[in-house]
Amino acid sequence: MEEELDLAPLYQVLEEYAGQKGALIPVLQKAQEIYGWLPKEVLQAIAEGMNVPLSQVYGVVTFYAQFYLERRGRHIIRQCDGTACHVRGAAGIIEAIENHLGIKAGQTTPDYKYTYEVVYCLGSCGLAPVAMIDDQVVGHLVPAKMIEIIDSLD
Repeated sequence: MEEELDLAPLYQVLEEYAGQKGALIPVLQKAQEIYGWLPKEVLQAIAEGMNVPLSQVYGVVTFYAQFYLERRGRHIIRQCDGTACHVRGAAGIIEAIENHLGIKAGQTTPDYKYTYEVVYCLGSCGLAPVAMIDDQVVGHLVPAKMIEIIDSLD
């Protein structure tokens, strides 16, 4: 399922930051916003466009957890398993999601529809157990409710 990448939006970003020192991280952030992850072709284009070694670009990308070198799903599901969520049943939700999607935490479904992650605090303990689906916080979850929410995504 190889796709041809349209690098035109990236070239616009590179043009916007042309000649600015210290712009590598903002360029990488914008590139990831565009593509959802940082494929090799994008990293090579950034290195060439910013006139920095590819090894330096990889060094930054692999140092910061915010950057992804593997393709991610259209929907990012982050289930909290911090203390409050764990005590209130997050383990059952985690098991239900893994069984429903057929993947383990940290993986992406083969159709690239979902990426599933377990995190250890979303800062919404009063809603425990809580998860983030894309950019939306959902709380007071039980396994069946979580599966229903996942199934309602496009």
